[in-house]
Amino acid sequence: MVRDDRPRVTRAGRWIATVLGYAFLVLGLLGLVLPFLQGILFLVVGLLLLSRSTPWAERVLARLRARYPRAGRTADAVARRLDVLIYRFEVSFRRLFRRLRVMAGR
Repeated sequence: MVRDDRPRVTRAGRWIATVLGYAFLVLGLLGLVLPFLQGILFLVVGLLLLSRSTPWAERVLARLRARYPRAGRTADAVARRLDVLIYRFEVSFRRLFRRLRVMAGR
């Protein structure tokens, strides 16, 4: 289910994406009820983040892509950007922990 044009994300990156994905889904559900949150936007971002780690989210996105092809192309571009952001976030955390280990060793 993972497309080759998306960057590889490690286990820690998938964990981060899963936690953020569920958080965005909760915000999206709240946004459907509360007038000041954009519920649909948060739901789509949550599904895009979860599509890497949960098969049900990938199936929901596949149905949405089939029904709304133009929105599906936009969602694919956003998914690639999210993967790059998660990868950068993960790399910067690795660098931070490496520096902390070096400082703790001194």
